[in-house]
Amino acid sequence: MYKIDPSLYLSNQPKTREPKPDLDKEGFIKILIAQLQEQDPTAPMNSQEMVAQMTQLSSLEQMMNMSSSIEMLVQSQLVSPVIEYSHMIGKFVSYELDNGDSEEEIAHETKTSQVVAISQQDGWAILELENGDKIYADAVIEVRNK
Repeated sequence: MYKIDPSLYLSNQPKTREPKPDLDKEGFIKILIAQLQEQDPTAPMNSQEMVAQMTQLSSLEQMMNMSSSIEMLVQSQLVSPVIEYSHMIGKFVSYELDNGDSEEEIAHETKTSQVVAISQQDGWAILELENGDKIYADAVIEVRNK
């Protein structure tokens, strides 16, 4: 014998309805289907009204798709280190190079060069400099216009 889950009883269902602030695509489709089911067969819905509602549904779907596409574009631009550091192109940066093989021999040499391009490697911004060096953006110790 089958048992019915008590959470499905009408007496256990919420008594109040929580309204949604927006009418989404599924809500619009539910309303449209309810209208079609409840219409009087002897007086069907006006075909012009039906076309207008289908146009509204199509417009709603296109706006939702465009909104999600724009959101994805904005998110992808915020994450890109190339976009984040692109303002440094044309600036002069100072950075330190480590010379030597062991910790005792390391001599820090400060170099300055102009940024000519930005690239990305493993999610890190790489500044390509006029003198041919490529450095990570976090290795910069000073930025100047000239």
